[in-house]
Amino acid sequence: MAFDGIVTKSITQELKNMVGYKIDKVYEPDKNTIVLGLYGKGTNLALLSCISASSCRLHLTSHPQKNPAIAPNFCMLLRKHLIGFKIKNIDTVDLERIIFMELENNENPNKPIYKKLIIELMGKHSNIILTNENNIIIDSMRHTTVEEHSNRDIYPTARYFFPETKKYSFLELKNFDDFYAKIEPRLAESIMLQVQNIDNLAISNFKLDKIISNTFNGISMSFVQNILKKLNITDISKDALELLYQKVNEIIHSTSLEIFLTEDKKDYFIFNSSKENLEPYHLNFAMDNFYFEKENAELFKNYRNSILNLILATLKKYEKRLKNIDDKLAECKDMDKFRLYGELITSNLYKIPNQNLNHIELENYYNNNELITIPLDKKYLPSYNAKRYFKKYSKLKNALEVVTVQKQETIQDIEYIESVIYELEA
Repeated sequence: MAFDGIVTKSITQELKNMVGYKIDKVYEPDKNTIVLGLYGKGTNLALLSCISASSCRLHLTSHPQKNPAIAPNFCMLLRKHLIGFKIKNIDTVDLERIIFMELENNENPNKPIYKKLIIELMGKHSNIILTNENNIIIDSMRHTTVEEHSNRDIYPTARYFFPETKKYSFLELKNFDDFYAKIEPRLAESIMLQVQNIDNLAISNFKLDKIISNTFNGISMSFVQNILKKLNITDISKDALELLYQKVNEIIHSTSLEIFLTEDKKDYFIFNSSKENLEPYHLNFAMDNFYFEKENAELFKNYRNSILNLILATLKKYEKRLKNIDDKLAECKDMDKFRLYGELITSNLYKIPNQNLNHIELENYYNNNELITIPLDKKYLPSYNAKRYFKKYSKLKNALEVVTVQKQETIQDIEYIESVIYELEA
């Protein structure tokens, strides 16, 4: 499930318990992640903000992060501006995937300092932005400008503006009729485009998840898909849509939610919890565990794929070596023929003209004295051609012994490599 506005609102609702906590550490484990060390109420917490396009999120974490020896520039800037500041408030607007963390430093009661850390979790447009009390950007993790086809200017000294949206706010809906009035035109359009399916108003035919996600702000397609499945809704009747509306509304306003994994364990969704006395930050740490396991699995997969590519390249080399060995063995099959040529030439030298010839015909006393044509290199006399045939025979004989052993060893190596590949792909 995408870290949509509903998840953002639920996670932030838990983080309100951190009001009054002081920032005492700032880390930047990688170019997409900032971790704030917080202290308050006698406990230490770590708040992770990740703006990676594929896994942007915000939650408390209990898993240590590996930090670079030299802190990056943005990390150093945040340390300079935020260490010693307390969280005055943390909140979201509507179901936007934007978290506003209001910070204050009142070491000088007569002149308190206020700043704001804004975490925008919007896929490839995600960002972490630090502003002063007048919404002037001090710096951000990523700089963008309108000239670069961004919808806003995000760079130091620019004024921070809230991103615009053309979608409706689910929180402003008065009732189901209001909800239905917003999606009915798009639903009707989808039905008209697929009029042949008018008698089978199945969810899968009309992409209700996409219609709702494109109509209302902060509601992801995967969230709608999982709620439809959880409620066993398969058609788009008005009664089914009202049941969906009520459940979504209930989840958005609930203070007792839990993360549930999908059947394949590769995704999650939030739903009402049946448990009592849930821990204050249970959603945060459940989200932390999910992404920790997911990233570890991806790390292992990437490492496995790297090893697999290396092994496949090695296998290709061994297979090429085996082909060369087989080609050499094919040559060795002719070694007895070369020995025969040498013997016949040597034993018949007395009657072979001592001159350069292209070939000669001799009786093969190994085969009832049948005539055999022996090719000769015209550059050399017949006697020297005999020596060359004996030399070639001797060379191939020695090669046969060596490459036979090499072939067995190579086959064993290939079998071993293939067994490793099988284990890696299992």
